[in-house]
Amino acid sequence: MTGAVIASPYPVAPGLPFTDDSRYRRRRARSQAMAGLIAFAAFLGVSILWIILGYVTVKGAPALNLAFFTERPLPYGEVGGGIAPAITGSLMLLVVAAVLGVPIGIGAAIFLVEYGKGSIIEGVRFASDLVAGLPSIVVGVFVWAALVRNVIGNFSGLAGAVALAIIMVPIIIRTVEAVLNLVPHTLREAGLALGVPKWRVILGVVLPTARAGIVTGVVLSVARAGGETAPLLLTTLGNQFFNWDLGKPTGAIPIQLYNYAVAPYPDWHEKAWGAALVLILVVGVLSILTRVATRGSVR
Repeated sequence: MTGAVIASPYPVAPGLPFTDDSRYRRRRARSQAMAGLIAFAAFLGVSILWIILGYVTVKGAPALNLAFFTERPLPYGEVGGGIAPAITGSLMLLVVAAVLGVPIGIGAAIFLVEYGKGSIIEGVRFASDLVAGLPSIVVGVFVWAALVRNVIGNFSGLAGAVALAIIMVPIIIRTVEAVLNLVPHTLREAGLALGVPKWRVILGVVLPTARAGIVTGVVLSVARAGGETAPLLLTTLGNQFFNWDLGKPTGAIPIQLYNYAVAPYPDWHEKAWGAALVLILVVGVLSILTRVATRGSVR
């Protein structure tokens, strides 16, 4: 019959026509349960982070004073001193490592996104993932065998910087590659349509558009390298005194933290917690500077 309405044999949930009400309630219950589990996982992850930060802060804050940041470590058994040579050494190593690793990482990422084709891309990605997954001590052994023994001839800050650069490169490659892939192709096409060479489109359009993500990837790699200990023990060895010559053994915060932690003196244990807190503060400052530098950037 024309105009007749056929009734549904199932109960209809409000706002959802022709839906089984019991089935709808079960799906909604499962959805809410999964949302609750996800929220609990997020809360648990953040809670663990804050517990670690709080514990390190409580244990390390008493060690932070002027002498801690301005004096060198004292001989075994003596109370006092600081980690000033380690702080300056870490800054030197990270700067040199960034100078070596950042151009290589960004250049490789640009090649993968803009120029690479076929099996070449997969080969570079596989090598990058393989290096990123290697234990850092393997990188340290390689640099020790290649540079310390056969080229430089002794432990040095330069060898340590090379080891940190190797650790940084794969992180930068994968992060920057992912960011460059997010840049709309229409921007590239617009530049090419105007007759601009491809390399200028990359430098003038693609990279500025992805600036926020690139800076974030670089900071992540620096933060990762700044906390490595094993490669530095095998390459730069450490130094209890101020040293500005990268051709000689150079101090670093992770090495000094390790030396303090394995010592049998309570005062040194407190300074080890202080050094750990300094590392966390450095990473935090880098993160804040990254947000400030990338504020207002296109994402």
